[in-house]
Amino acid sequence: MRYFDHNATTPLSPAARDAWLEAIERYPGNPSSPHRLGSRAEYALTEARESLASVLGAQALDLIWTSGATEASNIVFHHYSKELNATDVVWVSAIEHPCVLNAAERFLGDRVRQIPVTPEGVVELGWLKDQVSNERPSLVVLMAANNETGVIQAWQSVRDWCRGEAIPFFCDAAQWIGKYPALGLGACDWTMGCAHKFGGPKGVGFLKVPSVGRCHSLFSGGPQELSRRAGTENVAGVLSMVAALREREAWFSDAWLQAREQERCSLKQRIVTQLPGTRVLGEEKACLWNTLALVMPECDCRFRWVVKLDRSGVAVSTGSACSSGKEKPSHVLEAMACSADESSRVIRCSSGGETTPEDWDALIEALVRINHELATLG
Repeated sequence: MRYFDHNATTPLSPAARDAWLEAIERYPGNPSSPHRLGSRAEYALTEARESLASVLGAQALDLIWTSGATEASNIVFHHYSKELNATDVVWVSAIEHPCVLNAAERFLGDRVRQIPVTPEGVVELGWLKDQVSNERPSLVVLMAANNETGVIQAWQSVRDWCRGEAIPFFCDAAQWIGKYPALGLGACDWTMGCAHKFGGPKGVGFLKVPSVGRCHSLFSGGPQELSRRAGTENVAGVLSMVAALREREAWFSDAWLQAREQERCSLKQRIVTQLPGTRVLGEEKACLWNTLALVMPECDCRFRWVVKLDRSGVAVSTGSACSSGKEKPSHVLEAMACSADESSRVIRCSSGGETTPEDWDALIEALVRINHELATLG
């Protein structure tokens, strides 16, 4: 099977697998236990925390281990539900992942204001600057890159603007980390990531929190993570995650990234040339090098490209894995002013660093073949 759904989850990398297997043998103790086995496990977590902090450009003590981005997002909005006054509002971009939008709505309700995006799927800094004179937010939330379209957001510019305005900034970096260098994400007030998006295991992630002030714990329980996240830490999962990230970060030379960008540009041109009527979402904006979100040519509305491709031995997605299978159109595509008809024809092809030119050839050949079959039937 040719796998093009890395934005949903990535296969476990060899470095992550080796680190996990080693950790379960070397660190069987509970990090909170006072004996030597517990102390060894705690020390391993401390080293992992320092390693991740150096990658992000953060302070080690500002990092909390979580079960992934969903938990991390819930921690952030639970925290603000305790901190904000009844009249305070937060600004959240309209294209955030469901784990962000739903957590914001759950904990803050009508105090959430959505930041609009352009038809290309980007938040414009000018909109923030214009609106802040009318209503000052207590938090701005913007992802680094969109999981459905791959469109990259100006998160660094928004982070710096928020700092100048003394407004806390929360960045969902789940799709950025493992595709581009993570340095600089530690300068955000809040940043979250999850291991299974960059070759680590499922069920583990992190949240970077502000250096000053308390962080209200989402869970009731023990005093782990400086009383910011109760529950025994997943030592093997954390060490596996950090090993996967270190492996990915070693890829990111300027030459390597430039080659990936050029490869995406070439593939995009091949697809629109060989499949007339296909449109690439966000084609005029910077996008993740691994992601092509395609509005496929018009066809029978009962037809599902994903199913046909799966039968051809190619795995792609319709967008967010958390939204796939729902009848309602993607909120991301709605925010980009895509019609319901267009939304029903969108597929997302997301590769990994190990994806070969032969894999892409197989995908394009399958797309062309299926499109020809449909045209013949039509």
